[in-house]
Amino acid sequence: MDKANVKNFIAARVAKELHDGDIVNLGIGLPTLVPHFLDPSVHIILQSENGFVGLKPAEEGNENPHIVNSGGTPAGIAHDGAFFGSDTSFAIIRGGHVDATVLGALQVDEKGNIANWIIPGKMVPGMGGAMDLVVGAKKVIVAMEHTNKGKPKILKECTLPLTAKGQVNLIITEMGVMEVTPDGIVLKEYNPEFTLDQIQDATEATLIIADDIKPMI
Repeated sequence: MDKANVKNFIAARVAKELHDGDIVNLGIGLPTLVPHFLDPSVHIILQSENGFVGLKPAEEGNENPHIVNSGGTPAGIAHDGAFFGSDTSFAIIRGGHVDATVLGALQVDEKGNIANWIIPGKMVPGMGGAMDLVVGAKKVIVAMEHTNKGKPKILKECTLPLTAKGQVNLIITEMGVMEVTPDGIVLKEYNPEFTLDQIQDATEATLIIADDIKPMI
């Protein structure tokens, strides 16, 4: 698959998981592409953990230096958006008011554990709000590339420090859509550019093939 299109392909599929009226938190990086692929009839409310709702992409060439998303990059705010303090922001998250959070991961395993805050050998500022989000959101969607330099990111058991245990509901990569269940990871959709054997070979965890598996669209 063309490397340049991978992130957009994943973001477009994630967009189909979001529903009209949902309050959604998007992690930094790939998840910020998701709003560009929403159906025009779907209107979601984006919450930014650094203190506002109504998050939208910044207008290129007309960025407001005072408005940034949780990753510190320029953002915009909808006309009906609102700013507030971190206490309110995390009350929304911890209070279970976020319908879905979409975030990347370094590792996910078959028990729904996620590791996404520390990169071995690199200085990191901390785990940010991810720990609160994956526990507080009603649905946790991991949007990421299937492998890292050819090494599987979907494992039998995470080896990096965990962000949270047993919280991941759905994994979406360029290879497929996978649901985390009590029995393991179920491959529900596959990218026809890959065979099922290729998808399994790129995955350390043993995938359960859904009886009604279908192509990703």
